[in-house]
Amino acid sequence: MSTHIKLFDTTLRDGEQSPGAAMTVEQKVEMALALERLGVDHIESGFPISSQTQFEATRFIAETLKKSTVVALARLKESDIDSAYETLRTAKNRMLHVFIATSPIHREYKLQTSKEELIRNIADKLAYARKYFDRIEFSAEDASRTERSFLIDVIRTAIREGATTINIPDTVGYAVPWEFGDLIKFIRENVQEFEKKKVDLSVHCHNDLGLATSNSLTAIQNGATQVEVTMNGIGERAGNCSLEELVMTLKVRSDLFDYHTSIDSKLLYPTSKLLQYITGFLIAKNKPIFGDNVFSHESGIHQDGVLKNPATYEIMNPSDIGRSTETLIMGRHSGKHSFKSKLEQYAISLTEEQFENAFTKFMQVADTKNEVYDEDIFNIVASLLGSFPLGYRLSYFHVYTGNTLLPTATVRITNGGKEYVSAATGDGPIDALFQAIDSALGLSPILREYLVNAIASGKDAQGQVKVIIELDGEQFVGRGTSTDITEASALAYINAINRNLFRK
Repeated sequence: MSTHIKLFDTTLRDGEQSPGAAMTVEQKVEMALALERLGVDHIESGFPISSQTQFEATRFIAETLKKSTVVALARLKESDIDSAYETLRTAKNRMLHVFIATSPIHREYKLQTSKEELIRNIADKLAYARKYFDRIEFSAEDASRTERSFLIDVIRTAIREGATTINIPDTVGYAVPWEFGDLIKFIRENVQEFEKKKVDLSVHCHNDLGLATSNSLTAIQNGATQVEVTMNGIGERAGNCSLEELVMTLKVRSDLFDYHTSIDSKLLYPTSKLLQYITGFLIAKNKPIFGDNVFSHESGIHQDGVLKNPATYEIMNPSDIGRSTETLIMGRHSGKHSFKSKLEQYAISLTEEQFENAFTKFMQVADTKNEVYDEDIFNIVASLLGSFPLGYRLSYFHVYTGNTLLPTATVRITNGGKEYVSAATGDGPIDALFQAIDSALGLSPILREYLVNAIASGKDAQGQVKVIIELDGEQFVGRGTSTDITEASALAYINAINRNLFRK
């Protein structure tokens, strides 16, 4: 009988630590709902004590989800544990995730503690956490570089003090498959408590060497019962084990892996798309599972084979991951029912107020361009969830440019009852526009990144602009969309400034 592998999704915590991937509370709640519908067992919602946004997002997710277990991250400190409990106390299913570094380099330079002191701290804090939580995951950070005998002592202590899951992270993505698999096998063979107390053995693999999925699969073969993943593989540095890669490998190669997950694979592609438009992190065309090239064939020999039988060169069917080849194109004559059906097709859940706002935006886009594609729908939802109820609004802008003109821009921005008007010149129309916004608001942000992507296809396609600015010593991401790329740029720039305002 096939063995069930639990999936612990950390898109909303580790994934959000990707530079520029920070989400608003609304965006995190919508992604949490999408992950729950996808079938994820555990959803790590954030690190509550780290910021007010993290605290509120975790609290709202705990109140909203009904099936998946909501997890909050905490250091091995009483204040962190208290904060996690405050956010999760209303959750139908909740779990605490505590961590501490165990490797020699971390003990000496980061924690400046002895082995004995570390063991005592683990025992004390887990005993404290048991007052609030029945389920606790304990992570031995940098476990792959920890002395094995000491790691066994740490694991036994954690289980004795109430940990129901032990997580073994390859924190810096240093391990290779046979080495990591051997570590998991060693732990499994030397800690009988996993079997006696029905404790899960989890792994969290980073992708610095491109081996996160391989290491996770090897861990499963050697006794891991849970894998920590992120959608699209996002996360710190090179990211994490990709949820979709792990799920589809187990599914496609079921002849080798007698394991299964609770994921509804037909919702994989829609969930990936939603995350892409929320974060602005669009994936590469050749990315496994989701890339545009995965089901495209340019070679004549390949095309001939696929036309005769897709299985000749395609190991997956597009419909297996919810990637329909029959996309319903919508337009200005599409009504609310059609729009709602499209959202339901992609398992997007909006409140009544959000739906009305999204439909209004949809009609605005439909009036501007002849055909509205699925990508446009994702973008409408993402932009709606990424807006701020209070902050600066672009009232109007004018840009004059040409190869014989000095680019000049004029803007009027409002915030509540105040108006800010200014004009400026620049090296080009976008530079002039940003200079005018800076002048109007009296700010001097540094532009760190400016990225333009077309949404869907055609000359009338919407343009999505992503900017990263540095302001007050911090970096903020802004996104904007419009069929006018200049307007999209202004909206993205102001969105980033509003994030700074919101943070304050």
